[in-house]
Amino acid sequence: MTPVRLFLVDDHQMLRDALAARLSLAPGVCVVGGAAVHDPALLERMGGSRPDVATVEIGHCGGDPGELLGRLAEEFPHLSVVVLTDRTETDLAVVAAKAGAIAWVPKNSTIEHLVSVLHAAGLGQGTYPAVHLGEVLRALRDDVRRARDRSGPLDMLSQREREVLASMVDGKRRSEIARELCVSTNTVRTHTHKILTKLGVGSSLEAVRVAVSSGMRPAANARPRGHGRQSCDGSADGQPVRGRNGARPA
Repeated sequence: MTPVRLFLVDDHQMLRDALAARLSLAPGVCVVGGAAVHDPALLERMGGSRPDVATVEIGHCGGDPGELLGRLAEEFPHLSVVVLTDRTETDLAVVAAKAGAIAWVPKNSTIEHLVSVLHAAGLGQGTYPAVHLGEVLRALRDDVRRARDRSGPLDMLSQREREVLASMVDGKRRSEIARELCVSTNTVRTHTHKILTKLGVGSSLEAVRVAVSSGMRPAANARPRGHGRQSCDGSADGQPVRGRNGARPA
C-alpha cells in the first residue's frame, strides 16, 4: 500500500505534534507537514509538502469555515480534505461538504477510525457520521436540483471556472491564465477539464463557442495570443518589469 501523504491543519501545535507522532506509527500514513489555520504561509507550506490528504480543524476558521476549505479546493484540486474537529453542529458539516470536504471526523474518535478515514480519503472515498449524513445529502441534492433548474449553460460553473473560461474567450494561453490568477498551470488544467465536463464539450474551442453563444464576450482590452499579459508580479508574459528608460529595476 502506498502511504497516504498527510498534512495537519490545526491551531494547537501540541495537538498537531502529538497526532503526528501517533500517526507516524500507523501503517499506510506519512505525515508530511502541518500548520496553523491562520498561518499566512499555509498554502505555501502545503504546496511544498505535496499531501494527498489534509485534516483541517474548521472550528478555528472564524466567521466562514467554508472559505478556507474553498481555497484549499481551488488551489489543490486533487487534495482530499478531512475535517477533524470537536465541533458537532450539523450545519457546519453541510458547509464543509459544500466546500469540498470529503470526510468529517470528530476529535473524540479513536485513532483507528481516523486512520481508516484517511485511507479512504486517499482513495477518494467520503466518510460522514450518520448523525450528519442525511442533512448533508439533502443539502447537496438541493444544490444539484437548483443548478439543473437554471437556464444558462454557464450557470453550472463556479466563479473560478467562469474566470478561467473568460480568459479562454480572451484567447489567453494556459500559462497566461495561471499567471494572471496566481495559480499553477496544473490548477488551470484541472479547471479547464471541469469546464469541458460541465459544458458537455470535448475541446477548449467548443467551450469558447458555448461561452460566446451564451453571451460571454472578450474583454475590451483582450489581445491576440502572443501579446503580453500582466502577471502576478507585474511583469508581462513573464518578462521582468523595466523602468521608463527600459532599465531593469535595482
